[in-house]
Amino acid sequence: MDELSEALAGSFSVSQELNSTAAPHPRLAQYKSKYSSMDQVERRRKLLKLQKLKRLDYINHARRLAEDDWTGVDSGEEEDGKGQEEDGRVRDDEMDVDTAKKLPKRYANQIMLSEWLIDVPSDLVQEWLLVVSPVGKRSLVVASRGSTAAYTKSGFCVNRFPSLLPGGNRHNSVAGKDYTILDCIYSEVARTFYVLDVMCWRGHPVYDCQTDFRFYWIHSKLQEEEGLAERSRRNPFKFVNLQSFSCSSESICNVLAMDFPFEVDGLLFYHKQTHYTPGSTPLVGWLRPYMLADILGIDVPVSPLTTKPEYAGHQLQQIMEHKRSKSKSRGAAENGHYELEHLSTPKEEAAARQTEKAGRMES
Repeated sequence: MDELSEALAGSFSVSQELNSTAAPHPRLAQYKSKYSSMDQVERRRKLLKLQKLKRLDYINHARRLAEDDWTGVDSGEEEDGKGQEEDGRVRDDEMDVDTAKKLPKRYANQIMLSEWLIDVPSDLVQEWLLVVSPVGKRSLVVASRGSTAAYTKSGFCVNRFPSLLPGGNRHNSVAGKDYTILDCIYSEVARTFYVLDVMCWRGHPVYDCQTDFRFYWIHSKLQEEEGLAERSRRNPFKFVNLQSFSCSSESICNVLAMDFPFEVDGLLFYHKQTHYTPGSTPLVGWLRPYMLADILGIDVPVSPLTTKPEYAGHQLQQIMEHKRSKSKSRGAAENGHYELEHLSTPKEEAAARQTEKAGRMES
């Protein structure tokens, strides 16, 4: 029975999203989850194509977030944008495109979330950027009408305060026309909002701009605003931009050897051409630093970041023993990769067991 519980804890997914980071990495799970190595590649290709065709109304969407004005949306108005037909499809250049993904209402699910980086892109070096993510809580930050609000991923407002962001305090808000929307990671220890991405700056939405432009834009804009990186009466929390790096092997190794002013949680891989799309997307990948050697197949420097936790090594040993007990056909690696350990802490395993039990009771 204990072995069954451990197996469930290692393979149970707590999210219905494909390759959700709330669950173990599919290639790092004790028992392989059901996925095709081509799924993520194909979904990336389709999403990149779709974003060129869809026309979402980001201008009104940003305004609604800034003003908390959802009049008409709650009564059934959809934010599918221009050219929407009655059947829910958008006609663009005589092509029907299914727009299954709509802009969310209210403040929940506004943040673009990553998936586990399962299938390594063939254009990783040329078309992807790396961002080192600190330990903290993901936050949607909206500065508007002389105040700044921080929301959780589920849309709960956890704090409201003044800031030096455009529109963020009563001294720099010009009749409500200046508003700013940021994707941040909040570190309670450092009292700092680390800025991952930007959706709107001074009332100018950049949702449908490419990642490399958005990163350049927010980096330059944050530098222009004096006092944002320091705590003060008008700016009680720091706003610090997170730097992006190339995804070449040399660049990644240099990053892993750096000293960061925060505790590193993981690594985010952004496709340069992706637009900012609320919800999980295969165009943003996520890995723990110690997964790089096994997933990317590169030699990484020995450092605290690349050292596998004790539980990871123990579970890897279990997997290898499990593989030896199976036939070569079933134990053979897919595409030359082997299944690694379920990288979870004892607390995470206990939580997974509890969730599994609740799921069985509901069903």
